[in-house]
Amino acid sequence: MTRGPQPKPNAVRRNKHEHAQELSTAAQPGRELPRGLGISTSGAKRFWKIWATSPQSSQWAETDWAELEITTRLVDALYQGDLRHAGEIRQRTAKWGATTEDRNRLRMSIKDEDQDQDADQAPAEMTPTDLDEELFRLLNS
Repeated sequence: MTRGPQPKPNAVRRNKHEHAQELSTAAQPGRELPRGLGISTSGAKRFWKIWATSPQSSQWAETDWAELEITTRLVDALYQGDLRHAGEIRQRTAKWGATTEDRNRLRMSIKDEDQDQDADQAPAEMTPTDLDEELFRLLNS
């Protein structure tokens, strides 16, 4: 026997954060790398492309894009051998939700639309009767 009142049949989570974000994995159009930045390394160009098309970028304002430009310049310097920028790059990308831990801290989740479609189209699980009939059909063929 349990103590206290019986839980409601349709319990509601009360600790859902009001600013939580659910982002889609659909590819974002992003932006082209501005030529005026003078980015010369392929690593920095790849960094821009990854972040510009990330699910997070769908929510970005102009100030966020300006931060991406600055960070891409730091990444370009890093790939040219200036390793003192590594910590700054890590701090900046953490604020955008670079890792799973960062996204959890920011209350940001990424919804995989492909899995949702697969779940909708998945066949229903077979009951024991269905399994027996399938086995009987296989053994008698």
